[in-house]
Amino acid sequence: IEELHKCLVNKEITPLELTKLAIEKAKKDTNNAFETICEKEALEFASTLKDVEEDNVFWGIPYVAKDNFSTKNILTTASSNILNGYVPLYDAEVIKRLKDHGAILIGKTTLDELAMGGTGTTGHKGVTTNPYDHERLIGGSSCGSCAAVAAGVVPFALGSDTGDSVRKPASLGGLVGFKPTWGRVSRYGLFPFATSMDAIGWFTRSVYDSAYLTKILSGHDNKDMSSSYEEVKDYVSEISKDTNSKTIGYFKKLVNGIKDQNIVNKYYEILDALKAQGYKIENYDFPEELLNALYPTYMVI
Repeated sequence: IEELHKCLVNKEITPLELTKLAIEKAKKDTNNAFETICEKEALEFASTLKDVEEDNVFWGIPYVAKDNFSTKNILTTASSNILNGYVPLYDAEVIKRLKDHGAILIGKTTLDELAMGGTGTTGHKGVTTNPYDHERLIGGSSCGSCAAVAAGVVPFALGSDTGDSVRKPASLGGLVGFKPTWGRVSRYGLFPFATSMDAIGWFTRSVYDSAYLTKILSGHDNKDMSSSYEEVKDYVSEISKDTNSKTIGYFKKLVNGIKDQNIVNKYYEILDALKAQGYKIENYDFPEELLNALYPTYMVI
């Protein structure tokens, strides 16, 4: 996002040209990442963006959204035949905020049907694959959004995360996947799955890009009574603070329980690298009976 913003500010490219490039890439998608490509709507909106907004990194930036977000006058199916032909009458709050910042929605992406799954295989259009290896999965339920960013169609994408539906695909797509604290971002217009855990999340290529999104999408919304009144910080400037004040916690018992030793070794390599960069690494203990209760509790909820 930051790099494209500089190109737009320097007039190396226009929002319309950038949108056309993104749509062209979307049409060549071979991963089953898209439910709908919003070509007409995207080009019309991009055409209205004339005066560069130098202090707004989202101005003229194309993106995609998981197809369980309400989008006014755009087909929204949640990858389910139940909703075939459903066209919402309003935009989700996050879609509205992005539009207000000049971001351009170019498409709606595939998911596990109604966001209920973790593999990206149960949507009504079939399996969504990994752009890095078409024989492998990208994971779900926010599979299409992850695949679109991993394939370089757009620089960021919206998803939803109830159990791990953004974070898991992000790990399989080599992306930053972020699930904010519950209530930090308004869920108005997100199709509910388990409302006491549902959160809106996103995929980006950098932590900075994710921080920019957190800044504009956070904050109370009167249309969502569960959205937080907590102050919205400048999350971007928070990143550059001294790493010595930051702690990264992990559960050693969980990591050591992974059967694939290669994954365990890689995990500890990452922790060592972070420690070398000045982060404090701390092993947290967690009662085993509670760990074992996580999955059944999640399923009951």
